[in-house]
Amino acid sequence: MATITPAPPAETNRISNGHSSPATGIHELITESANDASQGFDTKSALEIARIINHEDSRVAAAVKKALPEIALAIDAVARSLREGGRLIYVGAGSSGRIAALDSCECPPYFSNAPQQIQYIMAGGPKALASPVEVNEDSEELGQRDIARRRPTRKDVVLGLSASGRTPYVVSAVTYARARGAKTACITCNPNTPLADAADIAIIAEVGAEVVTGSTRMKAATAQKMITNMITTGAMTRLGYVYENLMVNVHMQNSKLVERGITILMRACNIDRETAVRTIKSAGRSVPVALVMLKANVDKPEAVRRLAQSDGNVRRAIEDSVMDL
Repeated sequence: MATITPAPPAETNRISNGHSSPATGIHELITESANDASQGFDTKSALEIARIINHEDSRVAAAVKKALPEIALAIDAVARSLREGGRLIYVGAGSSGRIAALDSCECPPYFSNAPQQIQYIMAGGPKALASPVEVNEDSEELGQRDIARRRPTRKDVVLGLSASGRTPYVVSAVTYARARGAKTACITCNPNTPLADAADIAIIAEVGAEVVTGSTRMKAATAQKMITNMITTGAMTRLGYVYENLMVNVHMQNSKLVERGITILMRACNIDRETAVRTIKSAGRSVPVALVMLKANVDKPEAVRRLAQSDGNVRRAIEDSVMDL
């Protein structure tokens, strides 16, 4: 196993809404502190339990809002990476790893991206999605080994998720990737952590203490899910895989997604269902091709050519078509 090269000094574009400091003990982490709002939790009725959890969940969006500048940097970094043939590689453990896996797996059916473009690495491997193998998250060696197998390069973005911000597996993987030139980012729910120090872009959503002390599958995981949604949806939108607010790159693999594609075309082009169905069929069941055909008044080969020229950016393909006519 090769020795991890120390991460280079912080760059001028490295942004974090927390400050660097030595690692703190787990008992000092905000996410591990006791929550006054849930004192006597085990004595509450079902409705009271639901109200307390709901009240605490309402704080998550506000915490994420404070991290929007860093989230925007991550969106642009991922969009740039994918445009240049790179990858977004998530790294996580436990609940954070499962959130990473979920976002990675959900993108292809919604945006038709190649599965290898957005990947996840989880401590313990795929079996850890269903069965807890949390002991692996303490291994720096395994974190380095698993990311090294993906051969990160300067084209890639490696994004580590850890509610505590100090998971050795994740910190080690991000440190290794950054030393190999990859752009690195992280999502954590505590300030002043080793993971934030290891990443170029540190996204810190301080959601506060959990209802059940230390149960970061709750507010912290909710924040991580919200942020990963923003990053991949934002990046795909920047790449032109969304037109207006419509998911035009939907992969029509089942009846629900076929209906969604038809509805998208009807709304985008203000046409009836029959016209939408006919056009999608003639476009080879591709919503982007059908949309360019209708909006630019061109045939399928021309629509395909224009989409290729625009790297799949639907709006640019349409607007370039209009300018050329």
